[in-house]
Amino acid sequence: MAPNQGFTLWLTGMSGAGKTTLGDYVAARLKQVGRLVEVLDENDIADDLWGGSSDVKEERNVAVRRMGYVASLLSRNQVAVLVASVSPYKAGREENRRLIGRYLEVYVDCPTEKLIARDTTGKYKKALGGEIPNFIGITEPYEPPVSPEVTIRSDVDSVEGGAQRIFQALLDLGHLTPEDMKIITGKRAKSSAEGKKARAHDKGARSRPAARAARMVKRPKPAKKSGKAKR
Repeated sequence: MAPNQGFTLWLTGMSGAGKTTLGDYVAARLKQVGRLVEVLDENDIADDLWGGSSDVKEERNVAVRRMGYVASLLSRNQVAVLVASVSPYKAGREENRRLIGRYLEVYVDCPTEKLIARDTTGKYKKALGGEIPNFIGITEPYEPPVSPEVTIRSDVDSVEGGAQRIFQALLDLGHLTPEDMKIITGKRAKSSAEGKKARAHDKGARSRPAARAARMVKRPKPAKKSGKAKR
């Protein structure tokens, strides 16, 4: 069994990309295998953690830092923490990665035009009309992750398909066991890391006899130079 260690799964992406839906789906299935789970959704905790803050870069970084601090406290106490947050700036996310340690970044990607088309809150329309200043993705840039553990295209991937990749990443990193995966997905799964290790071992095993044979082949001795004829 893998140790029941806590970790933080940080779902980042633009507003409306599907972070909350995906986080809730993953949380429910982690509970099925007996994990302690806490979801930190910025839409739910904003008033308590940074109520009254303005939507400027400095204030957003403070909010992300506070969520990271709470997540780190929970993670080191055997809780699986799922954070759903736009968290638009790379520096803030990387700071939390260093702070938390057992951290997986999930980039929930979706083209802006798709987000605008399916927006039911009216926020994108208001931002485009200038009614909401400093709106991420419209008047303020979103900085996508460079190398997240998982990338999900919510305009193409289903919630179940995206969650499957998250569970596989958790298995590869030792946060889930194959038995957990069987319960969660109904299918047997093997760690990708173990597969790579096995393939490397197999390749090495095949190459070693050839290497030994090569060493056993004796190189021909160079011919001796003939001396000068005596007069």
